[in-house]
Parts: sequence; structure tokens; C-alpha cells
Amino acid sequence: MEPALYRPVSRIVVDSETAGQRLDNFLLASLKGVPRSHVYRLIRSGQVRVNSGRTAASYRIKPGDEIRIPPTRQSGQSLPKLEPGGLRWLEQRIVYEDARLLVLDKPAGLAVHGGSGVALGCIEALRSLRPELKGMELAHRLDRATSGCLLVAKRRSALRSIHALLREGRVEKRYFALLKGAWPEGKTRVEVPLVTTHREGEARVKVGRAGKLATSEFWLLDRSREASFVEISIGTGRTHQIRVQAAHTGHPVAGDDRYGDREFNARLERHGLRRMFLHAHSVAFTWPDTGAELAVSVPLPEELKRVLDAVSEVRPKVRADRAPRHAASRRPKSGAGR
Repeated sequence: MEPALYRPVSRIVVDSETAGQRLDNFLLASLKGVPRSHVYRLIRSGQVRVNSGRTAASYRIKPGDEIRIPPTRQSGQSLPKLEPGGLRWLEQRIVYEDARLLVLDKPAGLAVHGGSGVALGCIEALRSLRPELKGMELAHRLDRATSGCLLVAKRRSALRSIHALLREGRVEKRYFALLKGAWPEGKTRVEVPLVTTHREGEARVKVGRAGKLATSEFWLLDRSREASFVEISIGTGRTHQIRVQAAHTGHPVAGDDRYGDREFNARLERHGLRRMFLHAHSVAFTWPDTGAELAVSVPLPEELKRVLDAVSEVRPKVRADRAPRHAASRRPKSGAGR
């Protein structure tokens, strides 16, 4: 095992390329090899200072901000040494790519980033595959147990544009899910405030008056006596939003081991469900500078299709009126920007 590296106190002045990130994301990228839980502890305790003051993890850093980082110990081997050939399977899951971003069909079970006991995530693996792309960053996140469309910016300018669109609610993200019980016909809007707490870097979310408002729209696609197959469009991007809202309505997501129903999950296991039934099937938005539309979709994974086949009367009948406002179709990968 390589010895830990000692990093003395440092002060970093934020430049225009770095600006716009959340403070926690900036620190996680800067302190490679420092456990995620320790980074959050440094922020909560006030040891990390921005312009000489305490700041929340969610603070978005601005040009000219001075960030003080206290002394830390970093692992001498922050990431495993990987042979690019061992990650070719992940490259095959890149379903769209251009000069500014790529869209990955993330498999369930793979974290979007390393930390909290996860040695390697999507972003670290992609950086290993594309070492020439120095500015590659996650544009948003998916839960580890969720599969589907994950946006990855290849340039800092693209990251800023996508983050602005996300804040303004101008990125359309749609999901497929299997929920417990009989979901009502038609469209159902769910709007409740969500409170997020962190313990050692792990998020736990609940409905509470002090929380931030989260909005989702659910469409029933088909249902049986014990489960409902739905499509979901989210107007906000809160942590665990769909999972908590579904559970709050009494219809938790199948296979959700944190907010779900244990007995329902056990029944679905007998139908072959070995993961959470939540899939980010499409993403669409319009670039603000060019007006060009981007729309990408990925099909439901085969293991989830088999569960639908096994659950009596539930079939993935996606009707034409449920399609996104953009014609989200799986596009061929472009060689631009490689």
C-alpha cells in the first residue's frame, strides 16, 4: 500500500473556468484520495472557508472567491490504475457524443463518481478512457441504483450552460418506474417540499415544510393488481426526488431498499427483480447559444423488461401522447470532439 500524502493548508482563488460549481463538488475534485465523508466534515465544521467565512456545501463558487482548504491527508493511490481496454464495455454505453458533451447509458449499480466506499465511478472511468479531456465533469447525477441517460460535459463552458438550464427547469428528463399498487389514471402532479440531510456524506430525504419544493408529473402507462408501470417527468432535480415522492403517495418504487416497501420488494424479487425499477429513459433540451435541440433516449434494460413480462397484466405500452416534447430517439454517436 502506498503511503498517504500530506497536503498543507492551501488557498485557491476561483477563476472563470472553475466558477459555477458547488463547493462540495469543487473540493471532491480537488482533494483526490480524501474520503467523501471527510470532505463534508471539513465543510460542516467550518475548516473550509470561502472569503474567510463559513459556507454551505451547496454554495456555488464565484470568480474571485478565495477558498481556504485546511491540511489534509490524501491516499497515495486515489484511484486504481486501470488499463483502458478493461473499460471498453463502458465506452460502448456512450449513446450520444458531440464536441460539448456525451450521454452515457449508465448501468444500475455503478455510482456516478467514486467515494463513500466506491473506488471508481462513471466520471473516473470516463476520464481514464479519455485522458485528453481535462474538463470532463458530470452535468447532473443519477442514483447508483438508477440506470439510464447521464449527461457528461466535456468542456467547462458546456457544464455552465447545462447547469443554467437545469436551474431554470429547461432540461426535460423522463423516467420509467414500477410502483407499488394501483396508480390513478391519467396525469398526476406531485408537488411537495423535500428536506435533505447528510450523515457522513450519505443523503437521506423526507417530506417536510422546511424543505425545497420538488415537482414531478406521473403518467400511468399500465397496471396490474399489485403494480403500476409509469412514466415520470421531473420539473426539479432534488436528491432522491422520485423515490421519496412515490413513497410519500403510498406507491413506492419497486426494489427501493431505502424508501420502499419490504414485502412488496420481496414479491417482486420472485418475479426476477434484482435492482430498483427506475430508469432515466430520455433527456432533451435546447442549447441557448445556438437554438439546436438535443434529444436522446435509451430503452428499458432487458432485466426490467423481463420483470414486466413476469408481472401479470403489466406491459410497457408507451403511448404516443406520452412522448417527450422533443422527439427523443437514440442517435448515432458522433466523432466530433474526440
